[in-house]
Order: sequence, then C-alpha cells, then structure tokens
Amino acid sequence: MFVSERPWGSFQQFTLNEATTVKIITVDPGQRLSLQTHEQRAEFWQVLDGPIDVTVGDETWSAQPGEQIWVAQGAVHRMGNSSERPGRVLEVGYGSFDEDDIVRLEDDYQR
Repeated sequence: MFVSERPWGSFQQFTLNEATTVKIITVDPGQRLSLQTHEQRAEFWQVLDGPIDVTVGDETWSAQPGEQIWVAQGAVHRMGNSSERPGRVLEVGYGSFDEDDIVRLEDDYQR
C-alpha cells in the first residue's frame, strides 16, 4: 500500500495489477470468526464500523473504525464483535483465494 498526495488531498492505493479478493465482512453482535491461518494469502483489514475484536498472532485488541490491520500470510488471526451492533471490516486478500485454504484452530460453529 502507498499514499499519493494530490493538490485536492490524497489517496491510498492497496493493490495494482495483482491477484486480490475484496470483501466487506459483517460480524453480528456476540459472534466471531474462527481462529485461523491461511498458507496462500495475506490480508489487509480496515475497520468500517466497530469496534471489532481483533487477534493477530499473540496480540488481541479492540480495533476502532478507520484502523488498518495487516495479517501476514500464515499468521494466526480472528475477528469478532462483542458490541451490541453489527460491525463491518473491509478485507483485501492478497494471493490465491480459496476458502479451502482456511486452517481453523478454534471454531465456535464446529466446522
């Protein structure tokens, strides 16, 4: 990612001509995704609505709207929502995207 300054302001460029998958993930109140890893992709998250409970590696924190998080390829990660409103995260996946690439270490839904 890089930032380009312009006379009218600036823009952040997240990708240029590379394999990416872009999603907006909504996490319902009281829910969380599995604690997981991916071997074929890295992820960039930007919190749109929050807070969102985030775990990356050994760190866990409450990410606020506008916060940007990098999840390196192979890193243990999870997002959840302990608030009373749905939370949304923009996710840009870098690399080969395949839901079968998810290695679930913990999962509330027994998948």
